[in-house]
Amino acid sequence: MDNKTSALGLTLLAATVSAASAQTNAATAATAPTVSPLEQQIQDIKHPVSWFKWGGDLRFRNEYINNAQSLNGDGALHEQDYFRFRGRIWAAIAPGDDFSFNTRLAAEPREFMNAASFKSYAGQTGMEWRYGIIDNLNVKWSNALELPATLTVGRQDIMLGDGWLVGDGTPQDGSWTYYFDAARLTYDLKDQQTTIDAIGLVQYARPDAWLPTLDNSNGYFVTDQNEKGAILNVANKSLPYANLTGYFIYKHDTSLNNAPAMTTGDNGDIYTLGGRVSGEFLEHWKYSVEGAYQFGEKQDQKLINSDGGAAAAKEYHDLSAFGANAKLAYLFKDTLKNQLSLNYEYLSGDDPSTGNDEMFDVLWGRWPRWSELYNPYSNIAESRIGQIGNTHRIGPGWTITPLKNLDYSFNYYALFADQDQPTRASNTALFSQDGAFRGHFLQSVLKYKFCEHMTGHLWSEFLFPGDFYNNKDMMTFLRAEVMFTF
Repeated sequence: MDNKTSALGLTLLAATVSAASAQTNAATAATAPTVSPLEQQIQDIKHPVSWFKWGGDLRFRNEYINNAQSLNGDGALHEQDYFRFRGRIWAAIAPGDDFSFNTRLAAEPREFMNAASFKSYAGQTGMEWRYGIIDNLNVKWSNALELPATLTVGRQDIMLGDGWLVGDGTPQDGSWTYYFDAARLTYDLKDQQTTIDAIGLVQYARPDAWLPTLDNSNGYFVTDQNEKGAILNVANKSLPYANLTGYFIYKHDTSLNNAPAMTTGDNGDIYTLGGRVSGEFLEHWKYSVEGAYQFGEKQDQKLINSDGGAAAAKEYHDLSAFGANAKLAYLFKDTLKNQLSLNYEYLSGDDPSTGNDEMFDVLWGRWPRWSELYNPYSNIAESRIGQIGNTHRIGPGWTITPLKNLDYSFNYYALFADQDQPTRASNTALFSQDGAFRGHFLQSVLKYKFCEHMTGHLWSEFLFPGDFYNNKDMMTFLRAEVMFTF
C-alpha cells in the first residue's frame, strides 16, 4: 500500500479518535437544543417553499485492493489503488399532498494511482472522468384512487428485505448508482399489518438507453445484459416474533448485441419462489431466515459444462437451484450496545456432471451485502461482478458502540464452495478443482459520525485462501471514506 493510502487512513483515524475524545468530555454536558440555529438555517435553504425540497451529498473514498481480482498474486493489474469522488444532488417537487416529482443527478470520477483493472479504463492511470447520470427520476402518487396505495413510476431505488435478491439494479458501476427503471405499487393493509408490493421493471445495460447521460458514456455498462422483471412481495408484521414475507420474482435476461468481448451477459428466464421470517424473542434474541428455490432456463456464456463439451455449455440449460440466508443475533442491550451474531448463507453451485444448471442466481442482489472484497471482486474470475454463487458462508460477528456516534464491527466467515468445480471460470488454472475450502475471511469496520452532515469510516477485509484456489496469497481490501451531506 502506498504512502497516500496510508496517509488518508491515518488522517481519518486521528480525526475519529480526536472527535471521540471530545464526545467523551462533553458527555455530561446539558442536552443541546434539538435544532441549532445553523441547522435550522440549512433546513430553510433546503426547503425554501412548501412544495420544493432539495439536497445533495459528496463522498470521498480511497480504495486499495490486492490479489482480489487476479487471484494469482502477480501480474500488472493485481494491485489497485484509486480514489472515488461521488457527488449527487437531488430535488423533490410536491404540487399536492399526494403527488411528488423526484429527481437526482450523480457522477463519480475516479483517480487511478496505478493501472486500472476495470474494463472501461483498463491499463490506464490518472483521472477517469466518466459521465453524469440521472439516477432517480420518478413520479410518486400516494393514496392512489383514494386507496391505501402508493404508486411510483420511473427511475427509483428499491430494496426488498435486506436486499438479498433485490437491492441493486446497476452492479457494474459499484455504489455510484443502484437504481431500477420500474413501476412499483405498494398496497398497505394497515388493519392486517400487511404490505403488498407489485413491481415491474425494464433494466437496460447501457446507461443512456432510457435517458441521456452527461458526457459520453459509450463503452460503459451498468449491468451485463438487458433485463425485464416482475416481482410480487407480500409482508405481514402482525406477529412481533415472526414477521413473514413471501415473494415471487421473474427475471428475463437478454444478452447484448455487438457487446465488447468482456461483457458476458445471459439469455434466460428465471423464476424464483421464496420466503423470509424474522423477528425478536426472549427479549435479547433477534433472527432472520430466508430461503428460495429457482427454476426456468438459462444460457450463460460463462458456463463450462463437462456433459457434452463446450458446445453443449453454450446451449440453454434447465435451471434448478437453491439459496438460503440466515442470521441469529444476541443483543446485550447494555450501554455499549454489544451484539453477537452467527451468520450462514448457502448458494448452490452448478454440478458439471449434469446437463442442467444448478447454480443459484442472486438476481438483483449483486452488491456488497456482506463483503466489499469478496462479493464484487473475487467472484469476477468465476462469474462476474457481484454474481456470487457456489458458496457456503458461516461465521460469527460482533458489533459495539463504545462511544456516542462511534461504531465498530468485526466479522469472521469460513467460506466453502458447494462444488469444487468453478463451472463458470474463464481461467480454470486459478482453481485447484480438487478442494472446496475457499478460505478464512476477516472484516473490521470503524464508523464515526462527526456531525449531522459529516460521516467517515475505515474499512478493512482480508481473505486467506484455502484449497479451492491454486494461489494462497492473501487477498486485501482497504478503504477510507469521508462523506458530506447537505
